[in-house]
Amino acid sequence: MAPPRVLLCGDARGRLNQLFKRVSSVNKSAGPFDALLCVGQFFPDAPELLEEFADYAEGRSPVPLPTYFVGDYGIGAPKVLSAASRSHANLGFKMDGLKICENLYWLKGSGKFTLHGLSVAYISGRHSLDGQQFGTYNQDDVDALRALAEEPGVVDLFLSNEWPSGITNGAAKTDVPPGISEASGRDSTIAEIVAEIKPRYHIAGTMGVFYAREPYSNADAVHVTRFIGLAPVGNKEKQKFIHALSPTPASTMSSSEISMKPPNTTLSPFTAVEKTAGAKEAGKRTAADTNDAQYWRYDVSQKRQKHAVGDGDRLCFKYLSSGSCPRGENCNFRHDLDAREQYRRGVCFDFLNKGQCERGPDCNFKHSLQEEEESGSRNGNRSRGAASVNRSKECWFCLSSPNVESHLIISVGERYYCALPKGPLVEDHVLIIPIEHLPNTLSLPPENETELNKFQNCLKLYHKNQRKEVVFFEWVSKRGTHANLQFDCIACRLFLFHHLEQLLFRAYLV
Repeated sequence: MAPPRVLLCGDARGRLNQLFKRVSSVNKSAGPFDALLCVGQFFPDAPELLEEFADYAEGRSPVPLPTYFVGDYGIGAPKVLSAASRSHANLGFKMDGLKICENLYWLKGSGKFTLHGLSVAYISGRHSLDGQQFGTYNQDDVDALRALAEEPGVVDLFLSNEWPSGITNGAAKTDVPPGISEASGRDSTIAEIVAEIKPRYHIAGTMGVFYAREPYSNADAVHVTRFIGLAPVGNKEKQKFIHALSPTPASTMSSSEISMKPPNTTLSPFTAVEKTAGAKEAGKRTAADTNDAQYWRYDVSQKRQKHAVGDGDRLCFKYLSSGSCPRGENCNFRHDLDAREQYRRGVCFDFLNKGQCERGPDCNFKHSLQEEEESGSRNGNRSRGAASVNRSKECWFCLSSPNVESHLIISVGERYYCALPKGPLVEDHVLIIPIEHLPNTLSLPPENETELNKFQNCLKLYHKNQRKEVVFFEWVSKRGTHANLQFDCIACRLFLFHHLEQLLFRAYLV
């Protein structure tokens, strides 16, 4: 099978007529292409372009290729994106893009998805601390992306709006565009993310120039990374704003193929940054005052200790949110059972990780440690807690259990995950399972209801498009251990009800 073919584009800035005319021309002469990926500001930078942009966003003008964008800022962005966020078609977890109109998708926040076999990671907007709803990303988005990067496999494409700081370090000076200063338009957070996830290609915009850096090697990885910075659509200097790419997905490559290094490969431009960060971290560990905790790496050989909130090692978001981490002992972040328990009680991840939250009163999570609900003596609580941990290790529905069938998991949320059953009763049989180890969904706290509804709405919408109705049911008994909500479509309901009738009759006899 031929590798996928994608087009990359810099800042559109609302000039969609010019962009899609060029895309259609390239697709006709050198295509067909599978998708268009846009970085940099996608929305207009001038009011007179709003009508042109609205023709596409509202479906009056066709978008020629499936188009994905991360530059969710500019004139008119809040109105368009607010409407998309409220759409029923965009409910649930949509890492592969929220649909704006036919063939146009907004990559919101941060995430990773598969596009024609390619593993695509992204972070939307620009770095900001002001907590705007659109056009910016925050620490939660960064931590979520790092958690996704901990999963096995190589990221093929990484999309960001900003260039990473230090990207021209070690590059041939003759190839660096004139007028590019290291201080302007670069972001150290993007540099940290890129050094962590090690994509094969990193595409960015916003700098106003085209720049294709020589490939550079990565620490602790065999493959190289290629950085491509794209110019804005219709720029006066006529710099390149469209770039074609046809990479073979890493998942289909042999180890020898993926480890090949071109002759012009350089050292990582982030090597010096990582060494400096490492020295600073070591100094912070030996200093008396480590309250700021601004570093995010830590020495895995250091003996694990309990730290007060805001001290020392950064926590693993993947472990806190799901109870397990695919990297296990090789993870660069701390797996803390107490912190996970606090997170399950609704405490903010930033508060647990750094001792403070940049969103302040706008944050929907708690900013204080939560005591366990009083029920029995302290010793009794401790015993029940130990028993709960043991049950989680033995239960095949607990994500932290070594017995969990991870290959059956479809999607993991904050409080629920969706999976296929080991032995489905009928075709289209799906399970919605709470992450917390409780006997039934009726015993879960009320705040879990919102996410449960999102999972249910996604399944309803998927089967509605197939002209099917759905039914949800749950088996509840005194001997129940870990809740699991069952899902099926109406085409199989008669067989399912007959099977349930048999089960209920047997249970009644027992």
